[in-house]
Amino acid sequence: MLAIFKKGTVNPPQELHSPSSLVSSKKAKIPSEIFSQFSSSQTSTASSFNFGDSAFLAFATGHDRMFCGLDNIYCSFMGRLNNLHSLNRQYGLSKATNEAMFVVEAYRTLRDRGPYPAHEVLKGLDGNFGFVVYDSMAGTVFAAQGANEVERMLFWGIAADGSLVISDNLEVIKGGCAKSFAPFPNGCMFHSEQGVMSFEHPTRKMKAMPRIDSEGVMCGANFKVDDHSRITSMPRVGSEVNCAVWGSH
Repeated sequence: MLAIFKKGTVNPPQELHSPSSLVSSKKAKIPSEIFSQFSSSQTSTASSFNFGDSAFLAFATGHDRMFCGLDNIYCSFMGRLNNLHSLNRQYGLSKATNEAMFVVEAYRTLRDRGPYPAHEVLKGLDGNFGFVVYDSMAGTVFAAQGANEVERMLFWGIAADGSLVISDNLEVIKGGCAKSFAPFPNGCMFHSEQGVMSFEHPTRKMKAMPRIDSEGVMCGANFKVDDHSRITSMPRVGSEVNCAVWGSH
């Protein structure tokens, strides 16, 4: 899976950018070059969607890799949900609904009606998973990764033009983002309007910890829960498109 969101449409966390990328022997690439590298790395043909100057999605379905597009909402899903059947019953979905379809429906419910905070929905997902949702009508991005410390589904970084890049292919991220990349944090979610937060510890702030690679060079940042902080304001939200998926922050 590969998702690229142009700077301005989505502003990546500043901490992902490493000054070392400017002097690294491997330079960051522009989105078209990153897609070419992604396509060449696939054993099967990659399908892609281009949303003008705003976003680009590419995927190759396979084992534990799914894609769904419905009502201008697109989801790339990696992994499995052990409790998918009970989740489908809870949301009134058919037994044939797969993980990517479920995430689209859950996102749409949160966006339009917001009966639960997003972190409560994500905490109810049992399994190893990572996903990226792009709402092309709202121009918003919602990504999350399960809390399993062993499984790393997603990585993210910054391309040469400042675009946010998310992929499950570490080599594509390394090749496309030079030193400006990091593993997507486990047990966390990212929304383009609200930033990154922990869905396991929603009342705690996140802090960026510099990453040092095997060459001793700063390489993006790991985001960790700050145990000594607390989010004192948990605002209510209505049905506004850009905020409803958050429920609390």
